[in-house]
Amino acid sequence: MKIVSRNEELLRDALSCLPQPSSRTSLASCNKLIRFEDISAAAFKIQCGVQKTPCMYSRLSKQYGMDIYLKKEFLQYTGSVKERGVRHLLMSLPQEQQRKGVIVALDSNFSMAVAYHASELRIPVFVIMSTSTAPARVKMCREYGAMVISYGTTAKDSQVHARRMAQENGYLYLEEEDSAVYLSGLGTVGLEMYEQVPKLDAVIFPAGGHCGLLAGSAAALKHLNPHISVIGVESENFPVLQQSLKAGHPTEDQACNNHHFYGDVSGVCFGSNSLQLTGKLVDKVVAVREEDILVSMLRLLEYERATVDAEGAIGLAALVAGKLPELKGKRVAVVICSGNLELHLLQQCIARALTLDNRVCRFSLVISDCPGDMSKLLEILAREEARVLDIKQERAFVTSELFTVEVICTVETRDKIHTAQLRNALLERYPTAAWIER
Repeated sequence: MKIVSRNEELLRDALSCLPQPSSRTSLASCNKLIRFEDISAAAFKIQCGVQKTPCMYSRLSKQYGMDIYLKKEFLQYTGSVKERGVRHLLMSLPQEQQRKGVIVALDSNFSMAVAYHASELRIPVFVIMSTSTAPARVKMCREYGAMVISYGTTAKDSQVHARRMAQENGYLYLEEEDSAVYLSGLGTVGLEMYEQVPKLDAVIFPAGGHCGLLAGSAAALKHLNPHISVIGVESENFPVLQQSLKAGHPTEDQACNNHHFYGDVSGVCFGSNSLQLTGKLVDKVVAVREEDILVSMLRLLEYERATVDAEGAIGLAALVAGKLPELKGKRVAVVICSGNLELHLLQQCIARALTLDNRVCRFSLVISDCPGDMSKLLEILAREEARVLDIKQERAFVTSELFTVEVICTVETRDKIHTAQLRNALLERYPTAAWIER
């Protein structure tokens, strides 16, 4: 597609002004064709309230055979890129509406960003959360300065109550959507990356249902340099964007759920504007497995000291999974857009990722229940430099001969090669040793 010049509407031939469903915010009237000037104006408008996050060269570059630059949007105050769109959205509200206030529902990055930036702009803000919301999230919203109200047992209950309060009190009910104002704020990410990393060959963004970041940033990047490849990445479990692009309209994947691990990655496609922007400006959309996302989270934690969630790690997961071989030797920027991983999930994710990465393994074997036999096993493990994480002994239910003990051992190794070496050493000494596959 030809990127139009200054003072022309960026999507003149790609996007028509579409009415928004009534379930969306009352800002639907703000929907218009997004221009590059809109994104530039948004960047100027939000510069005092949103971090200009670094886009740094990554130590992962050598491992994957390309120059990788990480745009660290998880360093925003609320840990999410959504702040950019939200800040611009709130600053664009009429003064009368700013005086009355805004209201949001759901436990999401969008709601957290609204809670913080509305308070910073001295706009009254109410957040309706269900009683099943994690207490830490409720506490955080209150610390940001929002009035948090617990209502209902489901997200739908919270939304219904929020709409009712908005109608009765004159608040503006905000729900993440794809108005030009919101997309322009998100598009400032693309603007910054173009300035921070010269001679970019490709930029990788998270996609999924909420593809506003992908769409808005693609508009900025393609205007500045049409030769930059813009790539979106979504989960194989929830290929909402690919299904919507194929159908030509927003669709809802029946497999979508509200599991907090996935966040917005598993959300429904929320707007035709973003979808058509994506269809015209994005070069490629790929899907990755859950296992690839977990390993990507592990890589970011180890190499970048970055604790991110699935949405933040999914862009790098495409490189981890080898989904983009055409980028070998190229200069590639990856947006790490969110770092709001709940603590109770962190340990589970890292433990699972270590197993998937062949760094934690488990085996079982039978030895005689005599003094010294266990020490011989430990000597082999020490010689092979395997770190013992756990050892269990089973005597009562062993089905082999009497006076033997079954040993189930979990160990940590350096990598896949080290694991293979350990396995060979154990099989040489204990031919009946059984490796417990992940």
